[in-house]
Amino acid sequence: MHKAIMFHDFGDTEVLRWENIEVADPGPGEVRIRHEAVGVNFIDIYQRSGLYKVPLPTVAGNEGAGIVEAVGDGVTQVKPGDRVAYAGRIGSYCEIRNIAADRLCILPDELSFEQAAAMMLKGLTVHYLIRRTYRVQRGDTVVFHAAAGGVGTIACQWLKSLGARIIGIAGSAEKCAVALQNGADFCINYHTEDIVARVRELTNGEGARVVYDSVGKDTFGVSLKCLRPLGLLVSFGNASGSVPPVDLALLAQHGSLFITRPILATYIAERSELVSAAQELFDMVTSGTVRIDINQRYHLKDAAHAHRDLEARSTTGSSILLPQ
Repeated sequence: MHKAIMFHDFGDTEVLRWENIEVADPGPGEVRIRHEAVGVNFIDIYQRSGLYKVPLPTVAGNEGAGIVEAVGDGVTQVKPGDRVAYAGRIGSYCEIRNIAADRLCILPDELSFEQAAAMMLKGLTVHYLIRRTYRVQRGDTVVFHAAAGGVGTIACQWLKSLGARIIGIAGSAEKCAVALQNGADFCINYHTEDIVARVRELTNGEGARVVYDSVGKDTFGVSLKCLRPLGLLVSFGNASGSVPPVDLALLAQHGSLFITRPILATYIAERSELVSAAQELFDMVTSGTVRIDINQRYHLKDAAHAHRDLEARSTTGSSILLPQ
């Protein structure tokens, strides 16, 4: 028997249970992986709470890294002993699991399991946001909410390497310092500053070319007002709750704006897309251009604690769970 964090009902962190699970031999196209580290992300909270509906009961989590122990029939992408990582497949909060082989990426020797677990979902998210949803160009002014978080710290570093002008937003002086250390040119403390007025001041009244907003309900209206005419709002998360229905006339009123609500799964649906994006991410990290800050580590059985810290916005950088 092996251990996992499961939930049988939607709700607060008390629904997370440390339970025994059985793991069968991998089926055709599947791989059995033993986790060395597991990532913690807001999507895990959305699924646990029921904001995103998933079949119940289920093992929590969407990101992990470990060693291939066995492969099923027809698997050609990896072999036993390979060091691998993945993102976007629910069921990672466990010691051992089976997973589709075509969702795994082989890790370069230069990357640790902890780095991989801390960056796969977040780093691939940054990749699609700034290279595909809107391909950021040198000189673009970008506003990035939650700039001191796991996605935000990766994004600030990557955006800096592209020559963007980055306005981060965070909830304390300490978090603003983290954003600045990771490449933001400015950081607005939303507890003490007027976000819209400050963005307008920093852009000489013009507004930003693109706003990346993972906060959702609390910041949606603010984000629209931070954009220049023909600007793009990328709403990619719901940390404060889902965005309510939108009157499209607002887009005209604020300057013929654009809005998109992307998710990672669409951008890595094909294996070729996954492998290409992961390789760009790995290159950014192994070259030293992007540093992965793991600022919170928890034992796997303490996943509820990790969720509470993330929901309280008391974390910076990435959080991981360790099975051993």
